[in-house]
Amino acid sequence: MAESGQSMSYGELDAFANRLGRMYQWLGLKTGEHVAYMLENRLECPAVQWGAHYAGLYYTFVSTRLMPAEAAYIVSDCEAKVLIVSAKTAGPVLDAIRGIENPPRIYSLDPVAGLQVLDDAISAFEASPIKGTFEGSEMLYSSGTTGKPKGVKPAMTGLPLGSSSMIATLMQRGFGVGEDSVYLSPAPHYHAAPMKWGQGVTTLGGTVIIMEKFDAEGALAAIEKYGVTHSQWVPTMFHRILGLPKEVRDRYDLSSQKVAVHAAAPCPIATKQAMIDWWGPIIFEYYSCTEAIGMTFTDSKAWLDHPGTVGRPLLGVPHILDEEGNELPAGEDGLVYFADGTKFSYHNDESKTAEAFNDKGWSTVGDIGHLDEEGFLYLTDRKSNMIISGGVNVYPQETENWMISHPAIYDVAVIGTPHPDFGEEVRAVVQLEAGIEPSDALVEELKDYCREQLSSIKCPREIDFRAELPREPNGKLLKRLLIDEYRKLAQ
Repeated sequence: MAESGQSMSYGELDAFANRLGRMYQWLGLKTGEHVAYMLENRLECPAVQWGAHYAGLYYTFVSTRLMPAEAAYIVSDCEAKVLIVSAKTAGPVLDAIRGIENPPRIYSLDPVAGLQVLDDAISAFEASPIKGTFEGSEMLYSSGTTGKPKGVKPAMTGLPLGSSSMIATLMQRGFGVGEDSVYLSPAPHYHAAPMKWGQGVTTLGGTVIIMEKFDAEGALAAIEKYGVTHSQWVPTMFHRILGLPKEVRDRYDLSSQKVAVHAAAPCPIATKQAMIDWWGPIIFEYYSCTEAIGMTFTDSKAWLDHPGTVGRPLLGVPHILDEEGNELPAGEDGLVYFADGTKFSYHNDESKTAEAFNDKGWSTVGDIGHLDEEGFLYLTDRKSNMIISGGVNVYPQETENWMISHPAIYDVAVIGTPHPDFGEEVRAVVQLEAGIEPSDALVEELKDYCREQLSSIKCPREIDFRAELPREPNGKLLKRLLIDEYRKLAQ
């Protein structure tokens, strides 16, 4: 753990995982059944993950940011037979989960009234390797931008434990990860990248450093303290780090770094350029999704030659289609589909699964983008974020990427809000840098700044100021909360 230095050896992790896997078997769980975890970032996160993997089970890490009813929905929907919580995450969620049909057995990593402590429960089981099991798999849930989140269920490999790890192979071949690598994981473990990439590093024998919570200066301190060689980020984290005073950024020795990977959202060109200028050409980017229908990749050199790209394909073949399913030429925005990607299904939702595929078997998650003549992919936004103002489609990502470069802006969300004439109008919700006060003059300055770069239809007609925007700990902006709020105000 980055902050405390608390650690777990490979021997300790293996013993814990074997005992937990044996307990799952003793409880009667069969290959392909399900367990769930609701835990803050802590030392045991990789260990309980490996325990389910050893036992050939599906496992879901539930966001600690969810309300009790939302968490209970996921635990119920994934049909978890066991749920593991902690003293921090138990609280009111226990009543909600106990109230669902077929509630799971619940254990806690810490003493919690009415729950058995997991260490006590697994202490009765041997730590020797489990024989004859098949590989388990994560089952992540979509973010639920519209409607309830859906479980993305990959097919089990059906291979004996230890047979394969696609992510480990990618990390070894593409980034040189091995026994001497030190990987920094600054995001919540319940997200895809921390969960998968942390497991990949462990598969390859490296060291994983987990931050309890992302902090910009704390991340730089961890790189120096632990000699971090590899790390993974989201664009918001880059923006936060760049926002530190220069004397703070210059305080830390970052020379151990070999690879810094980012993903999860399009990165503003100015932000990424500044990071490459600072850290050098060690920054890599990939684009994928929870459904893993495809993946693109770019290194710093290719990105500098194609600013704004998320790369060329590593997995699947990208196609850009219009609303009628016709393929679009290079340079034209449309829905991003992948052919020959990973097959998946949405758990308990055949209709949503069918909607993700077209008649050719290509799949999409609703991202909008285009390809250039050389096959590099550029993302515009999510279809679900599109604003329709006066009959014109506006994708707010471009506006956000430009506005965030203004020195007064710390964070920004651009959304569509109800308008009696246009249907929707473009509105920016802004969090200002520390020490800067909102004013009418600043509103006009920001509008003028936007119009310097973008057409007027893409620029906000209204700008509101907030003390803070709703973001997940990994930096993901929860636009739906803002949109719902403004829709209620308009009623």
